[in-house]
Order: sequence, then structure tokens, then C-alpha cells
Amino acid sequence: MPADTTPDAVTPDTGPTGPEGPGGSRRGGNRGRRRKPLSARRKALRVTSWVAFGILVLGGTGVGYLYLKLNGNIRSIDLNQALGGHRPSDVDNGSEDILVLGSDTRSGSNKKLGGGSDDGTARSDTAMIVHVYEGHRKASVVSIPRDTLVDRPACTGADGGDRPAASGVMFNSAYSTGGAACAVKTVETMTGIRMDHFLEVDFAGFQKLIDELGGVEVTTTKAIDDPDSHLDLPAGTHRLDGEQALGLVRTRHGVGDGSDLGRIQLQQAFMKALVTQVRQLGVLTSPKKLYDLADTATKAVTTDSDLGSVKDLVSFAGGLKGIGADRMNMVTMPVRYDPANGNRVLVDEAKASQVWTALKGDKAIPSAATEGTASGEAKGVVSGS
Repeated sequence: MPADTTPDAVTPDTGPTGPEGPGGSRRGGNRGRRRKPLSARRKALRVTSWVAFGILVLGGTGVGYLYLKLNGNIRSIDLNQALGGHRPSDVDNGSEDILVLGSDTRSGSNKKLGGGSDDGTARSDTAMIVHVYEGHRKASVVSIPRDTLVDRPACTGADGGDRPAASGVMFNSAYSTGGAACAVKTVETMTGIRMDHFLEVDFAGFQKLIDELGGVEVTTTKAIDDPDSHLDLPAGTHRLDGEQALGLVRTRHGVGDGSDLGRIQLQQAFMKALVTQVRQLGVLTSPKKLYDLADTATKAVTTDSDLGSVKDLVSFAGGLKGIGADRMNMVTMPVRYDPANGNRVLVDEAKASQVWTALKGDKAIPSAATEGTASGEAKGVVSGS
């Protein structure tokens, strides 16, 4: 059920990273309040999940001693340098737009997980635009089907060579053509919305991350059996380990109409379950558990250069900590089945325009924008427990 996404008024944050500052001592007042020892504050690192697939970014205070060890794990790309000046205007209205990508690279530790060719190529298996409203109290998430036929702009390939624009190609071909920068450029061209950030996670990182968290609990209303995704779940409640979770977010033949749209509905349900579980973890007190999660998370992600350090990720995640699953409105970009090819979808331009206009204006996505569009028939099959 889509949540109400009307942006809340900005309210003061009275938590540990709000006006009171780290340790709970309000600046200029309450000087008699006893602050926690430094070692205790260093352990008080809150873990926040932000992704379709479950990208884990770390938010909290007192993590300086981890910076030097973990900064080297993070890969980043300078979007402004890669894309140049031909980008939508940066609208300064307090909102943020983040493109979240899940890549099915066929090389390295992902080779045995990616399936298909092992030639080292990669595609964007999942893409979501996360719009965080002014005040950072609510968000809308718009999934872009990988099988959508789009007009891809000219991009720079991984070898530095020019790739001419192409019409009527699958959306996920943008990533295989020019990596995350080309995927961002394609999304910005489609929507007219500038992406403030991007986050990418790969198969191996996602699977290990779920295992580090101890699995994620979901309930299935129908049995899901997909040998291609190594997934066999009877109806009921399950705690999914990393391999099962990866199978769930990748399956397309085990549930619904067998399309990518059905898979998206499973991904959205899993993301909500993951966000709920991570928020319930509270403060982690085990330094080893903390470090293992941080190490796995920073190795799993590639970001834009503005999020290319632990400090930047911590700051970014801290701004999202007030958004729970009940404050996330998750929809799929309005599409219709391609009459010439049932395995492809076409953008419903009129309805999609309503979505992009709403996000540009930092408004709730109107329900009419997604009514009557292709769905995938898998909604309600998976839910958080």
C-alpha cells in the first residue's frame, strides 16, 4: 500500500545528532548533564539501510577510528566530471534524488552469482530513483524496469571511447555501455531530474551483507519455486539468508506473470522488510559486529564522489534515519507491455510525466499516475514479518 508521501514540515531533531549534539549535551545549556565516555560513544553506531537490494550505509557518531580502515574500501565516480555540463538544473528545495543500482557483474567474486555469460560484462539488474522529501521525513521510490525500451543518450564507454546515442534499447543496456555514469545520464534524460547521488551494490556484496545481518524475515503468501534463481520457498514465514535473499530479489519466473515487473514488486517488498529489520537493530554494542558490517558495506558499494568516504556516508545516512518503511511510497515507473514483444515494456509517457513533475516539485506522486499500468501481478506475495 503506498504510504502518504505529502512532505512533513521540518521539525527539530532532538536525537543524538540533532540540536543537542553528540552525547546529548545541548550547546549553551544543560552543562551539568553527564556525557557518555568516548569509548561508549564510539560503539554507538546506528546502522541504516537504504537500497533496493539492501545497500547498507552507516550513520551515527564517533566513528573516526574506522575512517582510515574503511575509506579505502569505497569506490566512487565523479559524476560532474563524467557527465559534463549537460545535466538538468540542480533544484535547491531541500529534497534529494538518489539513483540506486544493483549490478549483475559477471566478473570477480560475482561470476558464480551472475549467471549467463562470464565474460566480465555487467548490467544494471535493478534501478530505483529514491526521492527524499524536504525535511527528510518521507520518501518516494520509483523502480525502473530493466526491460523498458528507452532512448539512450551518447555515453562514454569503460574504455574511454565514445558511444553514440541509441533508440529503442533496453534500459539496462545503459549500464553495460558506460557503467553507472551512463545509467545516471539515461535516467536524467528520461526524467529531467538531476540525480544528487548514486549508490550501486553488486551481487556478492548484497549476499554477504544479508548474512552479516543474520538474515531478513519475510512472509510469503504463495510458494515461490524458481530453479534459475535457486529459490524454493513454501508459503509461510522465512528468515532468508544471503543466497535466498538474492534469489528472491532476482526471481522473475517463480511468481506473478514472469515479467521483470513482478520481480520489482518482490524487490520493493523485500526492501521494506530490510529497512524495518535494520531500524529494529538499534545501537550495536559489539565492536567486532560493527566492524564486520562496516567492512562488508563499504566493500559492497560504489558511489558518486560526494559520498566517497565513510564520513560522507555517515552524514548522508544520518539524514535518512527518520524514514521507516511506513514512510516510503514505492511505485514502478508507469509502463505498458510492448505489443511487438511481450518481454519488453514501453514508457507510458503521459503517466510517467505526472511522476516526474511531482518529484521535481517535491510533491506526492498522484495515485492516478500508476493506475491501470502494467503491474507484474506479484504484489502482496511477499511482506515483512
